[in-house]
Amino acid sequence: MKLLTIKTDKGNEVGLQTAKGMINVTKEIPAIHAVLDIIQSGDPALKEIAQLQERAEEGYIEAVNEDQVRFASCIANPEKIICVGLNYQKHAEEANKEIPTSPILFNKYNNALTGHNEDIDFPVVSDQVDYEAELAIVIGKEAKEVDQLEALDYVFGYCCANDLSARDLQMKTGQWLLGKSLDGFCPLGPYLVTKDEIDNPDQLEISCYVNGELRQHSNTKDMIFNCKEIISYISQHMTLLPGDVILTGTPEGVVLGNTASGRKWLQPGDEMIVEIERLGKLSNTFIK
Repeated sequence: MKLLTIKTDKGNEVGLQTAKGMINVTKEIPAIHAVLDIIQSGDPALKEIAQLQERAEEGYIEAVNEDQVRFASCIANPEKIICVGLNYQKHAEEANKEIPTSPILFNKYNNALTGHNEDIDFPVVSDQVDYEAELAIVIGKEAKEVDQLEALDYVFGYCCANDLSARDLQMKTGQWLLGKSLDGFCPLGPYLVTKDEIDNPDQLEISCYVNGELRQHSNTKDMIFNCKEIISYISQHMTLLPGDVILTGTPEGVVLGNTASGRKWLQPGDEMIVEIERLGKLSNTFIK
């Protein structure tokens, strides 16, 4: 199923994309206020929502078009947003970096979260802003020291992410944090797609468009460390909790990968679309 977080006059609520359109889950099941409620409840909540989906597709629950709702980040307030750097073979090559022998980890914070179709304020502190299309993993249950063979059992679902990066700030010091966690620099969505809809997260087409121009096009099979390896590795060092988000890295085609004379940094007014097979299209625009 495709879950989403929608903005209403009452605050954020949970939506569900169905064959008939989007329905408001919170309106039908008031105990569910956030996608995290569903993740923490597990199968009981998923069964209730599956029944809602069936009723909606039979015409018993009112559905609306997506253009009638405002999206928030598909998962709100995760305890952790963990990102993997240089995790695509060709991206490492374009960056002239050695292939990592273990995952390179950094983090973002909740202030960076934003949703599909949300405008993002262009930072006044940077003039080297870059896009990074990424597959995001959302954890479904506590994971500590898990084996690779079992790692995907701890996943709730997947979504599109854009690991926006202010490269001048990122490279200003040895720590990447400043350039990675500016406000709005972690769009997630439009949906959180439950794992039952994704047979193999390590074989998904992934693309990024800027103002309609294709900038990135690859497949998650080019990842150096696949999803189960990433989850297992992180869980050896810290406990992953329900709702935690892992960004798995970006493929080649980022602005930084071009020669200095060929770099077309993002500007106010630029529209970015991250598209991942079976997960949808995540669109955001920078504004002044």
